[in-house]
Amino acid sequence: MGSVLTAENITYQAKKKFILESVSIELKQGEVVGVLGPNGAGKTSLFHILSGLILNHQGQIILDDQNLTRTPIHQRAQNGIVYLPQDPSIFRGLSVQDNIWAALELNKDLSDENKSDHLNHLLKAFNLTSLRSKHGALLSGGERRRVEIARCLALNPSFILFDEPFTGLDPMAIQITNQQINDLKNRNIGVLITDHNVQDTLKICDRIYILNQGSVLTSGSTESVIEHPEVKSIYLGNTLD
Repeated sequence: MGSVLTAENITYQAKKKFILESVSIELKQGEVVGVLGPNGAGKTSLFHILSGLILNHQGQIILDDQNLTRTPIHQRAQNGIVYLPQDPSIFRGLSVQDNIWAALELNKDLSDENKSDHLNHLLKAFNLTSLRSKHGALLSGGERRRVEIARCLALNPSFILFDEPFTGLDPMAIQITNQQINDLKNRNIGVLITDHNVQDTLKICDRIYILNQGSVLTSGSTESVIEHPEVKSIYLGNTLD
C-alpha cells in the first residue's frame, strides 16, 4: 500500500474574502485525480496550499502520519510532493540536460555516477536525448513540458501536482502529455491535475473533485461526476455531448 496525501478541512481567506471553505480531498499513490470547476472556484489556491506555497490557511495537510501543514514548498518536495505550475518553470538559459541535472543535484541519495546514469535514463525516457544541448528558451511548449516532467522525476516524487499541464499545447503535445501522466501512474506516482481542458482531463482521471465557489460540490468517479445535475448546469453544460 502506498502513501496518501490528504487535505483536511482547508479554509483560506485573501483580502477578507473566502477563497476555500472546509475543502477536504485525498490523493493516493498510483492514481490520477482531477480538481475541476469554474473560474474562481479556488483550484489554484488549493494547489498552492497542497504544495506549500500558501501556509496561512486553516485545516491540515497530512502525508500518511506526518503533519505538513506549516511545511514550506522545498521541504514538501523533500517529502515527495512536487508542484508543476502552469507558468514555465525551466531555466531558459540552461540546456535541457543542465535543467534536469539541477534537479538531480537536489537528490542527496544519488552519487554523481548514479546521477549521470539517471540523467541519461530520463533523457531517453522522455525522448529528449537529441535535445540535450538545446537551451530552455528555444524549446516548444511540448518539449518544455517534457523537460519539466523529467525534472520532477529527478526528485523521486511520490506525488506530482499539475496546474494546467495542457495550456499552450497543440493536440499532439496534449496526447503525449496524457501518455506521460499515465506513465507516472504506472510508476506508482499519485497525480493531482487541474486544467481548463475538461475533456482531456476527464479522459485520464480515476476520480474527480468539482469545486464551486470555494467548496467541494461533489466528488467520485469520472462517470458519476459528469452525470451530476449541478455539475452539468454550472460547469460542464453541453461540452461533453
